Amino acid sequence: MTLNAMKTVRETALEMPNATRIFGKLRIDFCCGGGRPLGEACAAAGVALEEVERMFEAERTRLEGPGVDYRGLSMTELIRHILDTHHVYVREEVERITGLLGKVTSKHGENHPELWAVADAFGRLAADLAPHMFKEEEILFPYLLRLEAAVSQGEPPPFAPFGTVNNPIRMMFTEHDGAGELLREIRLAAADFRAPEDACMSFRALYGALEAFEADLHQHVHLENNVLFPRAVETEESAYAAA
Repeated sequence: MTLNAMKTVRETALEMPNATRIFGKLRIDFCCGGGRPLGEACAAAGVALEEVERMFEAERTRLEGPGVDYRGLSMTELIRHILDTHHVYVREEVERITGLLGKVTSKHGENHPELWAVADAFGRLAADLAPHMFKEEEILFPYLLRLEAAVSQGEPPPFAPFGTVNNPIRMMFTEHDGAGELLREIRLAAADFRAPEDACMSFRALYGALEAFEADLHQHVHLENNVLFPRAVETEESAYAAA
């Protein structure tokens, strides 16, 4: 499989939805940094484009198989997927990981002080995600649902207390960037989630949970930044143009 080095990571991920799994494994940023050309992103991640092509070829069947093309979903369907899959996951895993962090740092923190840095960064990430998701669930997403319903019924766009959807989306982008920085801080402090030799099962489970949380949040942000939000802006603009 030949990849286009000049095509953005975002475009590649959108064309092949399951490709995000490979990008995640290679630490190629496909959400906040998805606007970079693939060749540039590979260089930043320290991986040759040819290696990425080999991985795509090895997983060709899965990549071209029954992956969900999220671009084909309505905003209502996409929002429901984000809420039921990613928002539920974040809330459940924040509680579980916080408990694991408390247990592991109390036992291993003296010999592995990096755990305190991991706990601090994850605590800040959890504290940021809670109000972020609340704003999406209570303000932005309900507006998008009303907007899509109005457009489908040939009605004018609903009243937006924030003026235009661009305003809350701009805030969401900024907060997503902040979450990405904290994920990188956690991974750095945790040495790429490589548990030390003396790590107990809880220690290893913690690092496994953190790595899975990172992967899910990357996919979560990708769907919002690269699929839902551009659709929302386009839908609102079209609605006002037709009004």
